[in-house]
Amino acid sequence: MQKEPMLNDTYQRLTKELMHLKNVERANIAKIIDEARALGDLKENAEYHAAKDKQGHMESRIIELQDLLSRAQVVDPASFQHTRVSFGSTITLCDLNDDSECKYTIVGAQESNPSKGLISIFSPLAKALMGREEGDEVEVTLPSGVKQFSLEEICFEEICIKVKK
Repeated sequence: MQKEPMLNDTYQRLTKELMHLKNVERANIAKIIDEARALGDLKENAEYHAAKDKQGHMESRIIELQDLLSRAQVVDPASFQHTRVSFGSTITLCDLNDDSECKYTIVGAQESNPSKGLISIFSPLAKALMGREEGDEVEVTLPSGVKQFSLEEICFEEICIKVKK
């Protein structure tokens, strides 16, 4: 069973979502299904079928969250020295092909948002960088092709995960 590293804030958010689904949404959907069932013929009852679909999606999400939280490994990246690339490290890379620089922070899969510079610890780039030190060069196969990078800087910066409501 693969551990799922994540920040404490993410663990708390997912736990809260799971409790809400189990304790609030289940009852709401059950009530809607009962009301729709009371309308009569279930074959042509759109409200009933919509509620059953919603219930199925919700139960799938509950199972997904339970699995995820059972494998969760809450990590405090501030406790690491970040002399080598590790979970929570913010890294600056130089693309050796065109000398462009990019900056990423390595986070858990649940926090990943590449457009905001947050890459999953399970991504090919993060896997290639783990344990490396400043000055190391890495070659990694990405969806865009094989890239070569120089690891310019490793540090810790406070990680802020914005969650869409």
